Amino acid sequence: MALYLVGDIQGCFDELDALLIKAKFSPKQDQLWLAGDLVARGKQSLETLEFVKSLGTSANFVLGNHDLHLLAIAAGLKNAKPSDHLSPLLNAPNFSSLCDWLAQHPLLLELPNQDGFMSHAGLAPQWSIKQAVKNAAFAHKKIAGKKREKWLSIMYGEQPNDWHLVTNKEERFRYTVNAFTRMRYCYADGTLDFACKEQPRKAPNGLKPWFELAKLKNKAWIFGHWAALMGDCPYKNIYALDTGCVWGNYLTMLRWHDRKQFTQQRLS
Repeated sequence: MALYLVGDIQGCFDELDALLIKAKFSPKQDQLWLAGDLVARGKQSLETLEFVKSLGTSANFVLGNHDLHLLAIAAGLKNAKPSDHLSPLLNAPNFSSLCDWLAQHPLLLELPNQDGFMSHAGLAPQWSIKQAVKNAAFAHKKIAGKKREKWLSIMYGEQPNDWHLVTNKEERFRYTVNAFTRMRYCYADGTLDFACKEQPRKAPNGLKPWFELAKLKNKAWIFGHWAALMGDCPYKNIYALDTGCVWGNYLTMLRWHDRKQFTQQRLS
């Protein structure tokens, strides 16, 4: 069995399909794990969700910010943007069931044999791994539960961006969602920044990539979300898999046991 890890698909289903053919992925014996943002901006969000769901237990993924935003749209909390090309998905007869399925997926996955973890954006520097696991489980329970709409309405906003200022469950939920799905940079004290999306060499003074501050204890960490990195991360145990396919670049897949990478250029 091989474990294949893929960065942000964002509705680029044809590219995912071509990538799996390249790697000779077999759903009967292999596993496909996705680093979040399955939907939005590409034109095949519906095909992507239907395919991943069809793989059953051969596929797993963490939720990204676009996936959560889709759930908020489904709940009537937000409006879809034309640039996200979601109309085929929103008008699909199985849209509601796809959202229910999507909401059952976590913000954090632990790799087999406890090698490391996968999340969409990374590990908040003010957390230990133990704290990250605990808070991911807390937020997952809220998103997957019967009061999903209530909690989705709470997740928007950028405060608190300091874990030490969290005082209640609502703030804990918002901080957790932001840390796992929106973070790229942090300040030296570990507080989160959500504005800067540039490459590290172009970042304003005072900001550092989360992976320069995170307490990883030599664990591996796989993440997406940060297309500007184009897979370039200076740490051998940290794997940046978002290579901006939806922006005309390419989709990246990592075969875990031998760390071999497969790429697929944007097709259309």
